[in-house]
Amino acid sequence: MSDYLFEAPEVFALPVAGEALGYPVRRIFCVGRNYAAHAAEMGGEVDREAPWYFTKSVAHAVLSGAEVDFPPGTENYHHEMELAFVLGASVFEATEAEAAAAIYAYGCALDMTRRDRQQDGKDNRRPWSLGKDVEGSAVFAPLTKAAEFGALAAQAIHLEVDGETRQAADLSEMVWSPTEIVMHLSRYYHLTAGDVILTGTPAGVGPVTAGQVITGGIDGLAPIRLALKVTKS
Repeated sequence: MSDYLFEAPEVFALPVAGEALGYPVRRIFCVGRNYAAHAAEMGGEVDREAPWYFTKSVAHAVLSGAEVDFPPGTENYHHEMELAFVLGASVFEATEAEAAAAIYAYGCALDMTRRDRQQDGKDNRRPWSLGKDVEGSAVFAPLTKAAEFGALAAQAIHLEVDGETRQAADLSEMVWSPTEIVMHLSRYYHLTAGDVILTGTPAGVGPVTAGQVITGGIDGLAPIRLALKVTKS
């Protein structure tokens, strides 16, 4: 007999290269405006005093290769290609060494965004939830352990829509490194294994429509793919 009034959701887990077991996701944090060129194309600028964040629900996460419905309530749905990393240890008010050691693995991710609903939030000084926390909007490729990926440098990051390049940059353009992000975020949360952090997107974001296929990659990591279904009338 179940202990719950209805069926509990399954644990969402990410594949890890070389591991038979998956990485269970606990929380998803996202860094805003971590590439200066992207901040500029959005009409803003990066905050060089400290990184800032929004969140996505684990219930809205899908694995690379998924085919998802085009979301309701938007006429301007955007792709955002990102480096994600996950933690493998608990940290609070982490030192630089503790933050670096806590990073377990890296992977490609998509932060899909209802840009019009996000703009509503900006214009009215309201939260971004309708723009960012969208069903099927947090997309993750299989993870590669940090030791195997190596040091972050100028690895290329790119995204294509139906094979046409939309985003092309490199990871050295990030304002805040993963280690710096963990150091800062751990001042506000007791971070632990299961926490996933998306590090922001480079310039070149833009709209997608139903029926299109989004692909992307980062040098040294498994690629990512998302298909948007054509809604049947």
